[in-house]
Parts: sequence; structure tokens; C-alpha cells
Amino acid sequence: MSYGFLPICLLLATAVPLDALAQDGDAAAGAIVFKKCAICHIAETDQNKIGPSLNGLFGRTAGTHPNFAYSPAMQQAGKDGLVWSETSLRDYLHDPKVKVKGTKMTFPGLKDDTEITNLIAYLKQYSK
Repeated sequence: MSYGFLPICLLLATAVPLDALAQDGDAAAGAIVFKKCAICHIAETDQNKIGPSLNGLFGRTAGTHPNFAYSPAMQQAGKDGLVWSETSLRDYLHDPKVKVKGTKMTFPGLKDDTEITNLIAYLKQYSK
């Protein structure tokens, strides 16, 4: 019996959990990424700025935070079923104007997946 494949199996067995951990993101690093968003948004409290509060974002239907004047496009996205989840937010953050055509958010998006993962980890702290 050959045991040459054993090191490869052990490597794969340890690599899978490490990859899963990487998807969790780093909330502290996400706080630094959030500085790009903080001009218009706040996450720590439930108050609107130029953009809507991101406090309690996950699970919220797009375009529905109280007392914020959303674009018709964002309101329609919510009516069409857009609910903020890790997946939908990731798509939106890559290119907001592609995800919601007609959004009034002028931010061009984040192209680095690690930044997005970390930002999501940061925002999740305020959605519990």
C-alpha cells in the first residue's frame, strides 16, 4: 500500500477550513474600508446621512429604510425583491450602477474582493 497520497490528503483537509475562514472576513480591516463609505453612510447607529443608515442592513429590503429619499430605481429594486444579503451586497459593491441601474449612489464600487469581504464582516456587526 502506498502512503504517498497521505500528505496531499492532509493538505486538502486543512486547506478547506482555512478557505472557509477567509470568507468570514476581518471586521477590523473592514472598518478601514468603511472609511470610503463613511462620507455618506453610518453603520454604528440608525441615522441617515447623505445615504441611508447601514445599521441593520442585512435582511432589509432595498429602498425601504425609514426617512430616506431613495431613487425610484432603488425603490423598484426592493419591490422587485432585492433584499440585502452578503451575496446581493457583494454584487452591488462591485458596481452599484450595474446592480441597480438608476441608483443615485455615485460611488464607483470596490473591485477588490478581499475589501468587500472585510467590509461585509464590518457591517454584519451592526446587523445583529
